[in-house]
Amino acid sequence: MNERLKVLDIWVDPLDRGMARSRVLSFLETGKRPHAIFASNPEKIFSVPKDPELLLAFKNADILLPDGIGMVLAARILHGCRFPRIPGSEFIFDICDIAARKGYGIFVYGAKEEVNSASVDNIRKRYPNLRIAGRANGYVSETDMPALVERINESKADILFIALGSPKQEKWFARYKDSLKYVRVCQGIGGTLDTIAGTVKRAPAIWCNLGLEWLYRLLSDPSRIKRQRLLPVFALKIILARIGWKKQ
Repeated sequence: MNERLKVLDIWVDPLDRGMARSRVLSFLETGKRPHAIFASNPEKIFSVPKDPELLLAFKNADILLPDGIGMVLAARILHGCRFPRIPGSEFIFDICDIAARKGYGIFVYGAKEEVNSASVDNIRKRYPNLRIAGRANGYVSETDMPALVERINESKADILFIALGSPKQEKWFARYKDSLKYVRVCQGIGGTLDTIAGTVKRAPAIWCNLGLEWLYRLLSDPSRIKRQRLLPVFALKIILARIGWKKQ
């Protein structure tokens, strides 16, 4: 197993697609507990370390996908380690493919009701043999959370997709993982259900292949500048870390 890499104040796993799939299959076949899969990207450099609960959940994750091209380049600059980007919005289909082939069931939790319903329908069309054990939208109150956990348990789903956005989905897993009886793989998928449902358009393949999906999304939705303005700061931090500069 490749050693986890530290990028500034968070981590990323140096995996390719095949290695990540193999780990998921191992979790499903031999795991005795829920295994967390979260996305590691530059934005989380600025959010995860500030929240002790989130930092612990992130650190304890079983797979930290190299979701952002920034993490891939940072690992190359800081550690000389080369591996491809694995977008969480694509890796959900790797997991669904494994589940359909091996007979595992999934539960989809999160997003608006119409988005959740439409995305599940599209997943079902894409994988006719996949057992969809259940689904629930993301508008569940804290008082109703025990009932949701019970629904997930009663469904006997092996795989749980949580689409609550970060940091809510990571914290949800940390709080309720010990109450999940049958789930062995849990992936935080953020806003992926919107793209599966078709309410949000993903960047064309050529943009993704060039590592410019972030730019496409910014051009499509200029309001994202509030989030992406951190990218130059991230790049500067990586350069300073590479040359060994330390703040006095």
